Amino acid sequence: MAESKNNVVTHGLSGTIGDMLIFSQRYGKTIVSKVPDRSKIIESEKQRAQRDRFQEAIVYGKIAVSDPELNAAYRAKAGKGLTGYNVAIADMLHAPDIKSIDLSDYTGKAGDVIRVSVTDDFMVKDVKISIVNIDGTLVEEGSAVPDASGYLWTFKATQNNDSLIGDKITVTASDLPGNVTQEEQVLS
Repeated sequence: MAESKNNVVTHGLSGTIGDMLIFSQRYGKTIVSKVPDRSKIIESEKQRAQRDRFQEAIVYGKIAVSDPELNAAYRAKAGKGLTGYNVAIADMLHAPDIKSIDLSDYTGKAGDVIRVSVTDDFMVKDVKISIVNIDGTLVEEGSAVPDASGYLWTFKATQNNDSLIGDKITVTASDLPGNVTQEEQVLS
């Protein structure tokens, strides 16, 4: 890879010339490199899946920047050398991360709370909680409410639940692009 300096012919040039050279722009500099020979590369199923996921992220990024409100939100998060489009693509590629589920204040009574800590590279959109008895009967489900930081989410039970042993608590977190992370805990 070479860098073109003060060359009036190649300054600002980007793209491919034949099948030999690639010109690209990085931080105001023109970079010249050889076109890689990918003819002998056989993609694995995992590589193909990742490439497809990245293509979905590109589509999401284009949709996000075409929405003025969403574009402004992504641009506000963009750092040096990044655009709202870059942040939107990264957001699409990263699902929310459920850090912890705190069931210490849930005893099966209406009004008890379940606290969940969730992070995302941009923003957690929604956190849902469902409580299912050991026999598969749904006790209740609903959305948790975020605190001011958007990190700690609280769900307040509305139903009494007399049989806690073996109950399954499922937490489902989603972000703006629609990525979903789910985690379950079984009460003992």
